[in-house]
Amino acid sequence: MAGSEIETRLIEALAKVGADHGIDIVDVEVVGSSKSPTVRVRIDNVDEDAEPISLDEVTAQSGWVAEVLDLIDPFPGSYTLEVSSPGLSRPLRRPHDFERFAGEEVSLTTTATEGRKRFTGALEGFEDGAVALDVDGERVTIPLDEIKRCTIKPKIDFSDKSGKTADK
Repeated sequence: MAGSEIETRLIEALAKVGADHGIDIVDVEVVGSSKSPTVRVRIDNVDEDAEPISLDEVTAQSGWVAEVLDLIDPFPGSYTLEVSSPGLSRPLRRPHDFERFAGEEVSLTTTATEGRKRFTGALEGFEDGAVALDVDGERVTIPLDEIKRCTIKPKIDFSDKSGKTADK
């Protein structure tokens, strides 16, 4: 999957240490200006059967994340670190992610320089180095190395506790 060299380096370093803490590095994103970048690290429990990571758990894990980044010293000046859960719009980046979340509705952007770049559809999985989607009844496969970003589209339930749909 396409990502900047620095993001890839940070993911690899954090993933090595994260396993010792029972933490999965879901994604790392570097945004903002080169003089004052922000590093966004999204983490979750490595145990897929566990409840999603809580705010208290994220806070407890932030210390070693900061220590790993300090050791790498990825930027010449200062940077801002944000550590969070993956949230409802969970990013998908690894083959396992595309298999695990098969059936979910996703939004995917490619690195294509020609033709269609954005796709929304039901994730069918990962096979032969490509992500498979059902886009309006048509099967689309996109090689992993051509994917710029893929996120789960959150499902929002507008029904109240009685099961009735709320008026919009």
